Amino acid sequence: MNDNRQAGTPRFAVKPGIVLLDIMTIFLFVLFMIPFGMVVLNSAKTSREIIFNAIALPSDWGQLAVNVSLILNNPTVDYPGAFLDSLVITFFSLLVIVVFSSMCAWVLVRNKKIWSTVLFMMFVAAMVIPFQVLMYPLVRWMRVVGDFLNVPLLGTVPGIVFAYLGFGSPLSIFVFHGFIKNIPYELEESATIDGCSRGRTFFSIVFPLLQPIIVTVLILNGIWIWNDYLLPLLVLGSNGIVQTIPIAVTAFAGAYLKQWDLILTSTLIAMLPVIILYLFAQRYIIKGMVEGSIK
Repeated sequence: MNDNRQAGTPRFAVKPGIVLLDIMTIFLFVLFMIPFGMVVLNSAKTSREIIFNAIALPSDWGQLAVNVSLILNNPTVDYPGAFLDSLVITFFSLLVIVVFSSMCAWVLVRNKKIWSTVLFMMFVAAMVIPFQVLMYPLVRWMRVVGDFLNVPLLGTVPGIVFAYLGFGSPLSIFVFHGFIKNIPYELEESATIDGCSRGRTFFSIVFPLLQPIIVTVLILNGIWIWNDYLLPLLVLGSNGIVQTIPIAVTAFAGAYLKQWDLILTSTLIAMLPVIILYLFAQRYIIKGMVEGSIK
């Protein structure tokens, strides 16, 4: 067997750029995991242990179960109720965002007219408007619209869902718009020839094909809605009947006393559903974003 390789020559050449990229990746991973690790460690401590040494390992991991019990049975903070409210708000917000955004994007893609291009550009432009610019006009107009329709929007689940629909639609329409361009129009023409109406064509032909990008939209908006604090604070209030988890967590931080053990443990409980959902659906996120970016 003839081997033309010189003695001492490495079989695989090490590229400095790849090594540097790997080092940066490991550094960023550790950097972003430090806050999560701190939450996990301090969730199994008392407030005294956290204040004394926040970076030390817990002396008794059983304290985590004690902290969870204190949160669930707290007389001043209805954390289980806030958890249920967050589930309801997140579910219905994602439902209306997916349905209305996908329908809107489909209409904008299939209508090759100037008004569809202008509307799409307006949705894209809305993505760069800071929320701080809109929060006070939002609360005022929701109060005005609620009074006009004689339907309370502030402090209610329909009100916060309506607000999330407005703020979540621009990005969702942008993502759906890029994905629907890949769907052959001949499928819709065949359905029309067979007698399908526009609505049936969308929900029977187009909507099932959007599964990869729907999962992407659900994850992106779900993480934002689940962890959002400012919009629920403005629409629901801090002392309202309906509360989300971020608002409930702030109840453990008083003006003169901060219960760090309960704050961090409740934060850990709130993070777990999103982390589990993301781990199971991350491959759909990558697939949906890649397919939606290629026409």
